Amino acid sequence: MSDAFLSPHSPPEYTPPHHAPPSHATYPWQPHAEPVRRRLPRHQPLGRHSDLRVLRTAYRRQRRVATLTALGYFTFFLVLSAFAPSFMTGEVSGGLTTGMLLGLIQVPVTCVAIAVYEYTARHTVDPIADRIRRQSALDAKREAAR
Repeated sequence: MSDAFLSPHSPPEYTPPHHAPPSHATYPWQPHAEPVRRRLPRHQPLGRHSDLRVLRTAYRRQRRVATLTALGYFTFFLVLSAFAPSFMTGEVSGGLTTGMLLGLIQVPVTCVAIAVYEYTARHTVDPIADRIRRQSALDAKREAAR
């Protein structure tokens, strides 16, 4: 209503205060509201799931093993080159020095590090990741069904 239509003696419009319904019955004759019961999942949600911790640990171990295999051998080669030059210049056979042989062995060691990384990924990390992926898809379907 506009101010032109209101008489100076009319009271302002009354708006009742909004009250939320009581969570419990005040009087014995009031019906009790039954609490909504939800079915709890058989497992915890993924945010608190220990599989994520297991996956991180497996992936961390996988990276460390592969990295330490390749870099450890290379560091070993560099330390021998710096502190044992007489050993590295020693001849193995037919003009091939120990340093050259150890340098050539670096390629197969790197290939072994890659193979170890792939093996641990296939047998340790991937099954955990697949299980988490399946579980999260199942959780998403359950949430969509609610």
